[in-house]
Amino acid sequence: MSPWFWFGVWLLIALSPMVHSWYRNTPISLGISISLMLSFLMQSLLEMTIGLNLFVQGALVPAVAFEFEHLHRLFTSAWLHAGILHILGNLLVIILVGVPLEQRLGRGRFLITYLIGVLGGNIGWALANSQSWVFCIGASGAAFGLLGCYLACWPRDEIEFPLILIRKWPVAWIALFKFGIEILQYPTSTSNIAHLAHITGFIACYVVAKPIARGGLVPIGTIDGGPSASGGQAAQRQALMSRMGDLFTDPWEGELKGPAMRTLQRLREEGDELETRQAWLEQLAEQAHCPVCQGDLKTIDSAGITRLTCASNQSHLEWP
Repeated sequence: MSPWFWFGVWLLIALSPMVHSWYRNTPISLGISISLMLSFLMQSLLEMTIGLNLFVQGALVPAVAFEFEHLHRLFTSAWLHAGILHILGNLLVIILVGVPLEQRLGRGRFLITYLIGVLGGNIGWALANSQSWVFCIGASGAAFGLLGCYLACWPRDEIEFPLILIRKWPVAWIALFKFGIEILQYPTSTSNIAHLAHITGFIACYVVAKPIARGGLVPIGTIDGGPSASGGQAAQRQALMSRMGDLFTDPWEGELKGPAMRTLQRLREEGDELETRQAWLEQLAEQAHCPVCQGDLKTIDSAGITRLTCASNQSHLEWP
């Protein structure tokens, strides 16, 4: 079998937990963590059984990083690791920092942030070492990117982390400590550790964090003790309620009569909570008709918010 065949098999196995997490609506941070573990196991198995070194097909090579046929390496290198300690170090950050960060950002925004960390770390390293043919691998740029994003948006959250002691620490302390160590080590390091990739991954995500987080599950700068606390759930609920829409707009322009009109009045009086609004909207859907085509109405879930829409053509109505 061609090495590229096995590389394709490895890639499918590596990505499958992320795809599964996405379609099953489970935390993508855990999907990524399982993906990294599976990819490392498959990488090790191929090396032990058939002597295949996937670095040749998937590791970042700065000298050719931006050539078309090698662009995939900017991503695939983040799923390759040099050894058990290498991957465990990255998993520690991705799980302990990534899971609470995803609870703040939401799944889609978290995945975008993670991939920006991957690209930020790899592009920074490739540009700084453009003549090098030495392989660069690992998810460290993404892991540091998560720290950069968390620092930019919710620096006062407290999360469990082994920083001297295993206990809850403010995100700002964790992020600045880890980033500071990289800054100190980069100029003098003689090891194979890509400290600059850690730095550029961190900076890339720090810069784009607020535009990405805006409109996410929890408002930027929320201070509630962290997403594991009850205040985190309250903040997420408040963020949803802030997007519920104005009930006092009237797409029917005053033409509702009888039970439908009475339901609309009750909806306006009592629909300031997510659950009561959903109940009254469901009742209104049974009693009213589309103001455009006079067809049936239905309720939909729009990013956690219940809205009323035309059953035959959503462009006719999406309210409130």
